[in-house]
Amino acid sequence: MSYLLLAGLFLVPVLATAVVATRVRRLGRRWWAATAITLVALGVLTVVFDSLMIAADLFRYDESQLTGVRLLLAPVEDLAWPLASVLFLPALWELLRPHRAEEERA
Repeated sequence: MSYLLLAGLFLVPVLATAVVATRVRRLGRRWWAATAITLVALGVLTVVFDSLMIAADLFRYDESQLTGVRLLLAPVEDLAWPLASVLFLPALWELLRPHRAEEERA
């Protein structure tokens, strides 16, 4: 199984959770803007620190399982995990928090 396929299988339920949270809680532009800013910051940190760890030879990838697209030294597939955490955790938080009466009337 390639790293891209593994990432895709992992991201499907994450994206479904984010879509459900958006529809159920009517998450607006502000929520998505905060999510995008967080994703950019976490993505940059992932690329930088993955590249440093790869350069230090702390781990290696099976090259035959990668797409070949890299950002610095980090394979693009590594960005699936920050994407999943940035989408899934806040969406789950929104779905599990109790409803407020003011939101119901709005």
